[in-house]
Amino acid sequence: MNRIYKVFSTSQYYFVNFIRIAIFIVMAWIGGLKAFPYEADGIVPFVANSPLMSFFYENSTDKAITNDGREVLEYTLHKNPEGRTVQKNKEWHERNNTYSFSYGLGAAIFFIGFLVILGIWCPKLGFWGGVLTFVMSLVTLSFLFTTPETFVPNLGGDYPTPHYGFPYLSGPGRLVLKDLIMMAAGLTVASDSANKILSKAI
Repeated sequence: MNRIYKVFSTSQYYFVNFIRIAIFIVMAWIGGLKAFPYEADGIVPFVANSPLMSFFYENSTDKAITNDGREVLEYTLHKNPEGRTVQKNKEWHERNNTYSFSYGLGAAIFFIGFLVILGIWCPKLGFWGGVLTFVMSLVTLSFLFTTPETFVPNLGGDYPTPHYGFPYLSGPGRLVLKDLIMMAAGLTVASDSANKILSKAI
């Protein structure tokens, strides 16, 4: 068993670089998907409800009345299910800047991932990539508190579930919570890059 411990203890350099590669893959993949309408549609609830980001949209605070008389934010009436696009919804998203914002966000996410993986060879770029990964994850985690869709809703009905609201995370909520791991990974690679920068300065 001691031999296994020794292998792990001497492999930290490779494991930290594996974290960098993993961050890059996630960032490049998700950032690239932001160029496609279904992904742009999917982030609308997060952005529209965020005090930090809602100003990017034209109709983020517009209200609408549902058929059953409830007042909701207008975007809830224009959701496209994954795998399907309704033309009138697409037109609404075009007016809302949904797609143009998503393109810019995707480019930013890809850029951060690229900085992180460059940290294997250039610690100064890698340091900023790690810091930006932390900041990006912090913003993403704020969605837990600003986006109603991150918790299971109380839909009522004949057999209402007793499990709704906090702490019962919905699919989007579980997705957001995973950014806590990305936050820790960003700090890890930033710290490793800082150590390399300081060791060269001595």
